[in-house]
Amino acid sequence: MQCGVCGGSDFTLWYVLWDQLIKDWQLSPTEAEYLNRQQGTFCDRCCTNIRSMVLANALRSALGTKELLYGAILAGLTKDVAILEINEAGRLTPFLQMFGQYTFGAYPEVDMHALPYPDNTFDVVIHSDTLEHVPNPIHALAECRRVLKPEGTLCFTVPIVVGRMSRSRIGLPHSYHGNATTVSEDLVVVTEFGADVWTYVIEAGFTEVTLHTLSYPAGIAVMARGRRE
Repeated sequence: MQCGVCGGSDFTLWYVLWDQLIKDWQLSPTEAEYLNRQQGTFCDRCCTNIRSMVLANALRSALGTKELLYGAILAGLTKDVAILEINEAGRLTPFLQMFGQYTFGAYPEVDMHALPYPDNTFDVVIHSDTLEHVPNPIHALAECRRVLKPEGTLCFTVPIVVGRMSRSRIGLPHSYHGNATTVSEDLVVVTEFGADVWTYVIEAGFTEVTLHTLSYPAGIAVMARGRRE
């Protein structure tokens, strides 16, 4: 495995899931293991985790480059790219801030159901492990599509349990992301995403969906383009 941000090949694993979350999500030992790797495997060089690394790979594809993300930035390939980051994408954020035209929208202060940006503004919209907290993910994805330029690209990650279909947690006891003591309402999980995550993107009006993987099934990023008229 190679880090798509900096090229690092040495990694450290920290176990980040806790017993109550595993119970709430009804995760098998195998599912808990790969979700732990997704969130808790960090590049020793740049400190990004697997979900950030695979998101960087999707972004490299959106940029049309085989360069490492940091290399693409240093080469000036991102100086004219208008990128919107919704919520912080972990340790990937400092690299995104090096783009020539960078906009940050803090969630939930920036409502993903009504993004405060004009139509056709951005070349790239990116968010990481945020959509599962949004009450209407299809509408939020449609908002991302609205603010993208016609040839623009959406890149995002969500925790995906690959062996089952997505389910809503509405009506179930609250489950939070963050850590075992988190009770913040903006970290309540609304949707547990599964193998049908791509259908949410199509329902939102995109016409092309690509999945990028790294250390599958730990790392999966979604890239979407096109718009249904």
